[in-house]
Amino acid sequence: MTGLPSVSSEPAGTLTVATVQYEAVEGVADNVVPHVRLIEDADAHGARLVLFPELSLTGYRLDLLSLDESWIDPADARLRPLREICRRTGITAVVGAPCRDADGSPRLASLVLHPDGSTERAFKSHLHGHEKELFEPGDGPHVMVLDGWRIALALCFDAAVPEHASAAAAGGADAYCVSGLYTRGEERRLELHLGARAMDHRMFTLLANLGGRTPIGESCGLSGIWSPDGMPLKRAAGNRTEVVSGLLQRSTLLRYRHGGPASGGGRRDI
Repeated sequence: MTGLPSVSSEPAGTLTVATVQYEAVEGVADNVVPHVRLIEDADAHGARLVLFPELSLTGYRLDLLSLDESWIDPADARLRPLREICRRTGITAVVGAPCRDADGSPRLASLVLHPDGSTERAFKSHLHGHEKELFEPGDGPHVMVLDGWRIALALCFDAAVPEHASAAAAGGADAYCVSGLYTRGEERRLELHLGARAMDHRMFTLLANLGGRTPIGESCGLSGIWSPDGMPLKRAAGNRTEVVSGLLQRSTLLRYRHGGPASGGGRRDI
């Protein structure tokens, strides 16, 4: 699934990104307000792209999906403050929510809110557990274009399936952005997923993990950014709400993709 270019088709040499580790609360409106504040924080660091975790606008509350208010439509009035902050800052924000497709299919989705008011959607392809009873799966990674950078979106268990990242790489992805929920005891699994996807396909990987306590366990934190050599560059300090920002450099991609060092040697830019 590939999106149309959203800002510019000319590739920029750098892209400033922010991945947000976020402790969700119950209720969409009560999550929108801190989302706005966190986007403002990311803007202060010059971010062009802000990535939030899986189901960031509702929390991982699958038990509440029987309620109509738990579902979010791209035209939902509750998203207006988010659209306004994106318009004002020029930031593209990726937020997590359950939504219904045009044909009514229930989706576990990321909504991409652009500064011009347009919206793209990415659907989780690899559902697991109770999700399989509640959602229809997507058909692969969604790739959007921001400042000439090709950004692939993944949701949690998508990152555990190598073919998902392979499809993103085949679509020309420069960065593989995972909105997820990894809990205590899954630290090694998290590191393997993000590091391997980066190293296998010579692309940056980003993780925005839900923080704090969730219905399926306490978050292990570790939201951050990985280099195309599979090494972590920046990560959250704990498992509470935190913004992790960094500068992705196209020169780093080119170095690893075209005859650069096969492992950790050389200077890493972030």
